[in-house]
Amino acid sequence: MAGEEAALVARVAAGDERAYRALLAAHLGPLNRYARRMLGDRDEADDVTQEVFVRLWTDAHRYRPETARLTTWLHRIAHNLCVDRQRRNGRVSPVGDALPEGEAPGPEGDLAGAARVRRVREAVAELPERQRSALVLCHYQGLGNREAAEIVGVSVEALESLLARARRTLRRALEDEHGS
Repeated sequence: MAGEEAALVARVAAGDERAYRALLAAHLGPLNRYARRMLGDRDEADDVTQEVFVRLWTDAHRYRPETARLTTWLHRIAHNLCVDRQRRNGRVSPVGDALPEGEAPGPEGDLAGAARVRRVREAVAELPERQRSALVLCHYQGLGNREAAEIVGVSVEALESLLARARRTLRRALEDEHGS
């Protein structure tokens, strides 16, 4: 798979629109979900995702398959764009449509479950940016610690520390609300 994607990226660098569309189809959903979880705003996330794919088209020649998987490279671009937007605009509170379609409780879900999903989403949004990034990349995006560390720009040990602090903070926030 990595070799196939590297070949597709090389074709994109040569201007192959079909290769670009194949990569877009494979990576659009996960990158958009990441941006939504980081920014909490559908429109902002869509803008970030669009910019990631503009950069794939314009900067495909910069991708080095020997140093990172394509998903890592694309997530790194998305991560940097999200951080830039958060710093420029201040934090966006992930309410309403922060979860992509298909992840919100359906009509059969109970109110307590929906409230818990909302509270977890709010608690994640309140985490410091690096803790939130580490948690979203590892837990929601399913990336390994090494890839997530590379995306966030820290060592694996530092990422594990960020994850531990994020989980502790979330646990406390959710226990405090439940105990209230």
